[in-house]
Amino acid sequence: MIGLDTAIFIFHFEENQKYLKITSAILGAIEEGKVKGVTSIITLMEILAKPKAENNQTAVEEYKFVLNTFPNLKVLNIDTRIAEKAAELKARYGITSRDAIQAATSILNGADTFITNDPNLRKVEEIKVLTLDEMLEL
Repeated sequence: MIGLDTAIFIFHFEENQKYLKITSAILGAIEEGKVKGVTSIITLMEILAKPKAENNQTAVEEYKFVLNTFPNLKVLNIDTRIAEKAAELKARYGITSRDAIQAATSILNGADTFITNDPNLRKVEEIKVLTLDEMLEL
């Protein structure tokens, strides 16, 4: 099980040339069932912000469909357990609320690794954190 931060989806949907190969590999492995993925509902909020700002309803519907139907990916709502764990992570590491929610969701749902592109999250000790930039170097 791997936890996914929003950046993986944004870079993939926007076909960011620097990261497209690695995001395709990550999402492909999840889609094929080689690994399972987990992210929080925060991902939906974050990926919809740009198309909503641009009034691009087609992209809004496409992104919602992809997240809601993606094989082997759980998109989880924030419950009391996640909120409490996120508060603990936020207090301990001084990370943003959205990052704390993403990390807490991954930790509490059995993810071995959390993939992000925010090197600041590497200080979270409760889960192995990899950035896309680190993965490009492997």
